[in-house]
Amino acid sequence: MATTVDPKQLNNTLDDPAERSPLVLGGLDYEGVTDTAAAVWDAERPPMVWWVLLLIALSLLGLLGACVNHLLMAGTGVWGNNNPVYWGWPIVNFVFWVGIGHAGTLISAILFLFRQNWRTSINRAAEAMTIFAVVCAGLFPGVHIGRVWVFYWLFPIPTEHLAMWPNFRSPLLWDVFAVSTYATVSLLFWYMGMVPDIATFRDRTRSKIGKFIYGILSLGWTGSSRAWHHYEIAYTILAALATPLVLSVHTIVSFDFAVSQLPGWHTTIFPPYFVAGAIFSGFAMVVTLLVPARKLCGLENLITIRHLENMNKIIMATGMMVGMAYGIEFFMAWYSGVEFEQFALSNRAFGNYAWAYWIMVSCNVLAPQVFWFKWCRTTPWFMVIVCIFVNIGMWFERFVITITSLSRDFVPSSWSYFHPTWVDISMLVGSFGLFFTLFLLFCRFMPIIAMAEVKSIMPVEDGHH
Repeated sequence: MATTVDPKQLNNTLDDPAERSPLVLGGLDYEGVTDTAAAVWDAERPPMVWWVLLLIALSLLGLLGACVNHLLMAGTGVWGNNNPVYWGWPIVNFVFWVGIGHAGTLISAILFLFRQNWRTSINRAAEAMTIFAVVCAGLFPGVHIGRVWVFYWLFPIPTEHLAMWPNFRSPLLWDVFAVSTYATVSLLFWYMGMVPDIATFRDRTRSKIGKFIYGILSLGWTGSSRAWHHYEIAYTILAALATPLVLSVHTIVSFDFAVSQLPGWHTTIFPPYFVAGAIFSGFAMVVTLLVPARKLCGLENLITIRHLENMNKIIMATGMMVGMAYGIEFFMAWYSGVEFEQFALSNRAFGNYAWAYWIMVSCNVLAPQVFWFKWCRTTPWFMVIVCIFVNIGMWFERFVITITSLSRDFVPSSWSYFHPTWVDISMLVGSFGLFFTLFLLFCRFMPIIAMAEVKSIMPVEDGHH
């Protein structure tokens, strides 16, 4: 339960070297943390805002379903892909969503191994965001193959019956391994962390159906010392497994481009450049989701301004890395002395798609610089606006890399301007419907805050753990 609020706790963004800033405000004790984190789940009916947002998300999801159905009936010709832009809108969306899925595992695994306590209130929602983003990412290569009923040809199944063999030297096949491994480990890591909190829901629910479902999901959790011991070991092992995957998955995604011979793609800077960009966009999406979610669910005392400020500092740092990568690309093109590379880079900045390039630079390089000012880092509505710009910029980054390089390749007679169709645009918008639908259902029915982890960083109360 909440007790008297210490006035010093009203602003936990003040840096006092002699004292650690509190990460749980409002004078909450262990019971208060549980009551606050489970408030939306405990309510008989969710807030009206939740219903409105869910209705909007389901409408967009319906649009996505209609577009996928149209695509399967009519074929991939309904997209704007042309010659030479064979990789158009779908691959842009795929790389964008994979990048969004990076921050969750980074917050959970890497910050856990480095014992960063501020991660405890935000890691659960970020992990869920990772899973949902990977689901959205998997949709696009899944339907891009055209004949989805033979999707299993994507997998390396050695059989003469198919009259084909996977090309193990192709980075597209590496993608299958990398993304599926990342999704599997992230899902296990997310679920493992939720087990104690699902058991709390099992014990609090008064519904027989709820008790049955949460009872199965909690895997018979007892809360004993032995159970906690096994839990800590399993969680640490999964964190250790997930950490290299954070770096490897987007590195391999970047190989889709970097190992080609196409000017504008064939560059060794892509792996670190893509990883920094993925962390950049992932954190921006976490802030975009958590600021409204903390208000909707009444979590201001758990997801504090200090949590948001720390994420904004990471966004600013990774934004500068991305900006430096943009500059290095031009330097490498000039230093290589290869005229095709030099043309490809100058075409990005001053060619037919210059508008997209400068939107990218404005959103990714200039917009995060406002986070040098504390007011910008600690004002929720303002940081959401900046993070939306970052997400727009990161989508355009993938658009610029893919479209501008393909539309102006080696043979000028084949140059063409890419125009997205209404199906392209609707599928992108609809994928946000899928993402937000999953996230809203998660907020309503699953523990959005890692209650057990939050309590682990609080002062010991009456000898209880």
